[in-house]
Amino acid sequence: MKILLIFFTFYLISGAVSDVDVTGHSQGSVLVDSGKPWFSDSFKYIFKTSELRVIMIDKKHERWIDEGRITLFKNNEDKLMIYIRDLNLNDAGKYDITVRDKWSINLNLYVLKEEMCCKMPKRVMVNVGETASISGEYSHSYNNDLKIVFKKGRENIDAVYSRWNKKERFSISDDRHKNVFSVKITAVTPDDGGVYFCGVWINRHSYSYSVINTVDLYITAKVGVSRAIGYSGSGLMMKCEHPQYKTRPKYICKESDGCSEKKDLQMSFEIVKQLTWKNTWDEWKTNGEVSLYDDTRAGVLMVFFRELKATDEGTYRCGVKVSYFNEIFTELQLRLRHDEKYPVAVTKTAYPGEVIFSCQIPEQQRLYLCKEDDDQICQNISSSKVTHMSGSSERNEERVFTVSISNVSVRDAGVYWCGAETRDTYLTFISLTTKIQLNLIMPPVVRREGESAEIICPYDSIYKSKPKSLCKGKCSTRDRNENETKTDRLTLKDDVSTSVFTGTITGLTAEDAGKYWCAVTSETELNYLYTHLMVIVNEELNLTKYEGDDVSIQCKHHDEEQKIFCKAHQASVCVKDGVSLETVRDDRFSFSDEASAGVFTVNITDLREEDSGIYWCGAHVITEVTLTVKKDFSLIIIISVCVILLLISGFSLTVWRLRHERRGDTHLPTIPSDGLLYAAVSFQKRPESLSDITVRFSKNEIHSDYAAVSYHMTTN
Repeated sequence: MKILLIFFTFYLISGAVSDVDVTGHSQGSVLVDSGKPWFSDSFKYIFKTSELRVIMIDKKHERWIDEGRITLFKNNEDKLMIYIRDLNLNDAGKYDITVRDKWSINLNLYVLKEEMCCKMPKRVMVNVGETASISGEYSHSYNNDLKIVFKKGRENIDAVYSRWNKKERFSISDDRHKNVFSVKITAVTPDDGGVYFCGVWINRHSYSYSVINTVDLYITAKVGVSRAIGYSGSGLMMKCEHPQYKTRPKYICKESDGCSEKKDLQMSFEIVKQLTWKNTWDEWKTNGEVSLYDDTRAGVLMVFFRELKATDEGTYRCGVKVSYFNEIFTELQLRLRHDEKYPVAVTKTAYPGEVIFSCQIPEQQRLYLCKEDDDQICQNISSSKVTHMSGSSERNEERVFTVSISNVSVRDAGVYWCGAETRDTYLTFISLTTKIQLNLIMPPVVRREGESAEIICPYDSIYKSKPKSLCKGKCSTRDRNENETKTDRLTLKDDVSTSVFTGTITGLTAEDAGKYWCAVTSETELNYLYTHLMVIVNEELNLTKYEGDDVSIQCKHHDEEQKIFCKAHQASVCVKDGVSLETVRDDRFSFSDEASAGVFTVNITDLREEDSGIYWCGAHVITEVTLTVKKDFSLIIIISVCVILLLISGFSLTVWRLRHERRGDTHLPTIPSDGLLYAAVSFQKRPESLSDITVRFSKNEIHSDYAAVSYHMTTN
């Protein structure tokens, strides 16, 4: 867009009405020097006579008056100036410009179609102390005309450099072959910032000038250079500190993305990722993977990168707008590392109360702990919440911190990050290295088939107005339609007074068993609270065994994350702290899992009577197993018979010796007689026992299977 400003000096007879012809270009501007006194205490009028329409009636007594696209101001010679910008073809016509009771002129405005000759840069940014270059491209008709530079001030537009008005540090070079002239300003200072007009003196008699290019000159001052290391795939938090300019607008931009191409005279900047800028912010502004927050109380601009990518590497400017055309910034050189160690992602399950987790960061850096909010922005955790934080070095290149958080409630569930913090003079940056997803679990609900189950879901009171749902299995926004529990047997009731919603399932079946998530529908997924619904099937398993036997028990499961086998009168007693299930810890117990068959097997060897009882096995679907272990009485019978036989044998031998000692015969008989008694004991395996026995006494046999004892008795 070509902007045309034409300067006229009119030598009018005092009190007379003068006609002035002014020509401008569409989308350009015109500036008219009325040549008449300003008269601060008089009303000013602008009336378009060709349309019988009042454009401006101004009663203000100031040096600069704006009314739409028309501005009246007083120049350094106390003359009234008329500035009309953003011309269009409909602006053409006759205007009456009057200072009441003082003077009046008729202005004939001609507007031509825009000329496409001038396409020079409209914005220049240069650091303090460097050289600024401002260029203007003119048409061939201006080839031999003198060139001039104007600068727009707060209340005027004045020539700052011309052939007859040269200034130190300013110079003009004119390339007539390319129809371009350039203005150089050496050793620029903050005061050099502003709007410049590159003009051509086209009529020396009327002092008319054509401005062929308007350039915004921004002066920047680099106050420091910082270097940051981030990890691909992890987050990065930056804090740009400017405490002396707390309420001034702040920004961040990437040099390769256009720090030198900031746009808009109304303090609108090309923020990284095309973020929209405001003078002050009281909340985070997010676009894509980058969020910004201007903390005007501390004078800090916070920048949060959610997930660093290769394209994020480069040089940034983190600065503050000191004035309209002046800013200071810290240069940040961001480098990315592709380290398999970072980021570390873990899932932590906790119960209301206290939670402890570990953080891993590089050596020689401070620990930073933050929690993602609903907008996935990682907010710093207050020290009052963290009760314990200690670090130890395992290797030279990293440290491991143990973090303990007290009074954990449903509000504390979510995603946490541990970061490595590095501080510089004007800049603090935190490389997020460890991601901890903290899920809370409620005690499991254990019911039998056919009964009803209530799943209780507490939530943060800030979500009272948000929709609630109960999801089975995986629960996320994109999976909600498939996994959200939808059945006529389910009802949801939300009690906003207690911030608890309850899901009730009636007529339970084995298919209802599983893991249930308490979900709150928000801009992001809020699914960090879950519980287990365990259904006891009505088919019981009864087993009877004897001591010393072995037994195998098969339990059904569907590849769940936990498997149940425990001994208790009630299934709910098997659950410890809501998740972990008590299992029998004994060398006689062994487990084998056949995931493809959907079963796991529990083997118990060398059964004992104390193993008798009620067992619960399965996963979310539980089977009740009653095991009875009996004593084996056949062994007792064997021992008893043997003891009796030994006693009888001993008694018979004693009697025999006594009698023969009286008779003087101490020799044992060698020939059996009719008085001999034989005992035979035989052991025989029965189907129902490992050690069943049979005892048999006989006079007809001369031997036994295991033992035989005989004696001879005589009478006098």
